[in-house]
Amino acid sequence: MNKLVALASATGDTANLQAWIKGNIIPLLLLLIAVMLFVFAQRGDNSKAMRVLAGVIIALAVLGVATTGRADEVGTWLASLVMG
Repeated sequence: MNKLVALASATGDTANLQAWIKGNIIPLLLLLIAVMLFVFAQRGDNSKAMRVLAGVIIALAVLGVATTGRADEVGTWLASLVMG
Protein backbone atom coordinates (compact mmCIF):
# COMPACT_ATOMS: atom_id res chain seq x y z
CA MET A 1 0.00 0.00 0.00
CA ASN A 2 2.87 2.37 0.76
CA LYS A 3 4.28 1.87 -2.73
CA LEU A 4 0.95 2.88 -4.25
CA VAL A 5 0.83 6.04 -2.15
CA ALA A 6 4.42 6.85 -3.12
CA LEU A 7 3.61 6.41 -6.82
CA ALA A 8 0.50 8.53 -6.55
CA SER A 9 2.34 11.37 -4.83
CA ALA A 10 5.36 11.34 -7.18
CA THR A 11 5.71 14.32 -9.46
CA GLY A 12 5.89 13.57 -13.16
CA ASP A 13 8.19 14.94 -15.80
CA THR A 14 7.53 14.56 -19.50
CA ALA A 15 10.95 15.72 -20.73
CA ASN A 16 12.11 12.17 -21.45
CA LEU A 17 8.87 11.35 -23.25
CA GLN A 18 9.13 14.50 -25.37
CA ALA A 19 12.73 13.73 -26.28
CA TRP A 20 11.80 10.17 -27.24
CA ILE A 21 8.92 11.36 -29.42
CA LYS A 22 11.13 13.94 -31.14
CA GLY A 23 13.88 11.41 -31.70
CA ASN A 24 11.82 8.40 -32.80
CA ILE A 25 8.19 9.01 -33.68
CA ILE A 26 8.50 12.20 -35.72
CA PRO A 27 11.21 10.90 -38.11
CA LEU A 28 9.24 7.69 -38.59
CA LEU A 29 6.07 9.63 -39.41
CA LEU A 30 7.96 11.85 -41.84
CA LEU A 31 9.33 8.78 -43.59
CA LEU A 32 5.85 7.28 -43.82
CA ILE A 33 4.45 10.52 -45.24
CA ALA A 34 7.28 10.72 -47.80
CA VAL A 35 6.53 7.17 -48.98
CA MET A 36 2.82 7.98 -49.17
CA LEU A 37 3.53 11.11 -51.26
CA PHE A 38 5.73 9.05 -53.56
CA VAL A 39 2.93 6.50 -54.07
CA PHE A 40 0.38 9.24 -54.81
CA ALA A 41 2.74 10.85 -57.33
CA GLN A 42 3.38 7.51 -59.03
CA ARG A 43 -0.36 6.96 -59.45
CA GLY A 44 -0.73 10.40 -61.00
CA ASP A 45 -2.79 11.76 -58.12
CA ASN A 46 -0.72 14.93 -57.68
CA SER A 47 -3.56 17.00 -56.23
CA LYS A 48 -4.03 14.54 -53.38
CA ALA A 49 -0.28 14.51 -52.77
CA MET A 50 -0.24 18.30 -52.51
CA ARG A 51 -3.18 18.30 -50.08
CA VAL A 52 -1.34 15.80 -47.91
CA LEU A 53 1.82 17.89 -48.13
CA ALA A 54 -0.06 21.03 -47.07
CA GLY A 55 -1.53 19.18 -44.10
CA VAL A 56 1.90 17.90 -43.11
CA ILE A 57 3.39 21.38 -43.22
CA ILE A 58 0.60 22.74 -41.02
CA ALA A 59 0.94 19.82 -38.59
CA LEU A 60 4.71 20.30 -38.35
CA ALA A 61 4.24 24.00 -37.68
CA VAL A 62 1.80 23.24 -34.85
CA LEU A 63 4.16 20.59 -33.47
CA GLY A 64 7.06 23.02 -33.61
CA VAL A 65 5.11 25.67 -31.72
CA ALA A 66 4.01 23.12 -29.13
CA THR A 67 7.47 21.75 -28.48
CA THR A 68 9.43 25.01 -28.43
CA GLY A 69 7.21 26.85 -25.97
CA ARG A 70 7.05 29.97 -28.13
CA ALA A 71 3.31 30.01 -28.65
CA ASP A 72 2.98 33.57 -27.32
CA GLU A 73 5.54 34.92 -29.77
CA VAL A 74 3.95 33.08 -32.69
CA GLY A 75 0.52 34.34 -31.67
CA THR A 76 1.82 37.92 -31.51
CA TRP A 77 3.39 37.53 -34.93
CA LEU A 78 0.17 36.11 -36.44
CA ALA A 79 -1.86 38.92 -34.89
CA SER A 80 0.54 41.49 -36.35
CA LEU A 81 -0.08 40.01 -39.81
CA VAL A 82 -3.81 40.67 -39.45
CA MET A 83 -3.73 43.90 -37.46
CA GLY A 84 -0.78 45.47 -39.25
